[in-house]
Amino acid sequence: MTGTVTAVMNALPGLDWTTDPALVRQKSRDFFWYSPVLKRQLNRVTGEAVVAPRDEAELRAILAAAYAHDVPVTPRGGGTGNYGQAMPLRGGIVLDLLGLNRVLHAEPGMVRAEAGIRLIDLDAQTRRAVGGELRIHPSTLRTATLGGFIAGGSGGVGSITWGGLRAPGNILGLRVMTMEAEPRVLELRGPEIQQANHAYGTNGIITALEMPLAPAHEWIDVVVAFPTLSAACRFGDALARRDDITKKLACIVPAPLPQDRFRYWGAKVPAGMAVACLMVAAPDLARLDALVADHAGQEIHRERTEDAAVPCYEHSWNHTTLQVLKTDKSITYLQSLFPAPDHLSLIEQLEKRFGDEVLFHVELVRFAGQVCAIGLQIVRFTTEERLDEIMRMHEEAGSPIFNPHTFLLEEGGMKLVDQAQLDFKRQADPKGLLNPGKMAAWDDPEWKPGAVPPLELYETDREAPPELLD
Repeated sequence: MTGTVTAVMNALPGLDWTTDPALVRQKSRDFFWYSPVLKRQLNRVTGEAVVAPRDEAELRAILAAAYAHDVPVTPRGGGTGNYGQAMPLRGGIVLDLLGLNRVLHAEPGMVRAEAGIRLIDLDAQTRRAVGGELRIHPSTLRTATLGGFIAGGSGGVGSITWGGLRAPGNILGLRVMTMEAEPRVLELRGPEIQQANHAYGTNGIITALEMPLAPAHEWIDVVVAFPTLSAACRFGDALARRDDITKKLACIVPAPLPQDRFRYWGAKVPAGMAVACLMVAAPDLARLDALVADHAGQEIHRERTEDAAVPCYEHSWNHTTLQVLKTDKSITYLQSLFPAPDHLSLIEQLEKRFGDEVLFHVELVRFAGQVCAIGLQIVRFTTEERLDEIMRMHEEAGSPIFNPHTFLLEEGGMKLVDQAQLDFKRQADPKGLLNPGKMAAWDDPEWKPGAVPPLELYETDREAPPELLD
């Protein structure tokens, strides 16, 4: 351990510190290994110590001491990100925020909670207290934290109705602590929210959030099989447009993935058929049944979401990728947009182009007020060069890629410098110690999309010992 980290620990001996190399490494990793590119780049990355503040006072003391000693600090929630968002590229301290886990206030339509609360616990408490639930949650509902979802996510289960996290009204407020000699606490509202939304914790530590609540429903998982991917997508698109059917999920998964990889109900899916994995409110099931009949679908499975050992949301979004990776380490994935109004024809065109090299798992969502689709394609990985070529072919066909094979904030989706986030970092993190290496424009003012980051961004002399590597 470097002397600077030791100096911070000596200044704050009463805090909850972890220095065991195996435990520190565990807390230094997220789901970066979904990407073979990130696995090659980041597999040796580790912090030097982990600290778990129990309140804002302890957090302020940590940030002030680390600032004084020039020690990098990387925030971490549940560690469920896929881009290496929570990995300490330059060593230093991993900030475990799970101790900040209280619901601070709830009322019909709104909740204020600390950043470290797990989403499943938050939903349980708001359901009991005010009959509401989060509008949107990731497929990692059981393990992800509220702050981690906002700092590292962009949408998920519920986006079929509510859109993404950047859509107006999907985040009501953020409480952020700066990393300065005297850390400040800022309340961001309105357009200011975007300064720290999906910023990986590079420009402030989110300590609490205000989120809108939707009415809590009794959700029902329904799985419907269709003879082709196109037929399943057409059904999902029709469901997304039905305002009289309250829904939270329409996930389309092509054959042979359900049959080969989904152990919970996959054996019931006829060979060669694609499936639509749905979450629909119980009172609307009769209308759903009529829509399924209109599209000649075959129901495979039905169960209350809360009763399911593996609910439909754990077959959706990036849990689809995880279900496949459990038994097939040779695959990876993409993330792309199929823009309206031609999203269905674009999916069909690309499916024919790639064959079984790329399997088109898609999620029906609302984006900028229109129904469209997000792709989380399953890719048979061969080389990084071929992966780049597949992404380029998507882009040329009109399907923008949100590259899941980079740890750079700008490359993951925006493909441009978010000037508001960069300016906010200059105010909130003047030394650049918060989650360093993730904001390309901070490290390289001349950065352009597609630029390869220098090796020092992800190589460190504080590597994990060989016996702790995968």
